[in-house]
Amino acid sequence: MLRLFSLLLLTATLASTTLAQSKPDAILGEWLSPKKDSRLLIYQQAGKYFGKITWGTGGPAKDEKNPNPALRNRDLIGLVILNDFQHDGEQTWEGGTIYDPRDGKTYSCKMTLKDASNLSIRGYVGVSLFGRSEVWTKVKGASNQ
Repeated sequence: MLRLFSLLLLTATLASTTLAQSKPDAILGEWLSPKKDSRLLIYQQAGKYFGKITWGTGGPAKDEKNPNPALRNRDLIGLVILNDFQHDGEQTWEGGTIYDPRDGKTYSCKMTLKDASNLSIRGYVGVSLFGRSEVWTKVKGASNQ
C-alpha cells in the first residue's frame, strides 16, 4: 500500500511539474509591440530562438543609429533583433541578445512568457536588475513559424 501511495505521489508531482513548464515553442509567432507600432516574428533556427521585425509604422525605415556606418542603410523591416535564445525549461528564454535600432545598441536579454498572449522582453547591461522591460502581445490568428 505504501508503495502504491509513493508511486501515485511521484506521478502527481511529475505531472504538476510538467504543467508548470512551458513548451519551448510557446513563443513562436508574431508579437505586437506595447505601442502597437511594430511587429516581431519569433522563430526557431538550429535549436535557438530569434526574432525579426516584420512590420512597423513611424520612425525611420533604415537602421540609422547603427554604430557601424556600413549598416546604417539597411532596412529595419526584416532586421533580426533577437538572437541566440535558449529555453530554460520553465517560462523563460535567455542567453540571447536584443538589438535596439532606436539607439543602435545591443543588450543582453531574457524573455519571459507571462501567459499565452503576453511576452515580457527585458534588455539589460550586466545583470537583469539594470534594464528595461516591455510586454509584447501575441498577434491573434498569427500562425507559429
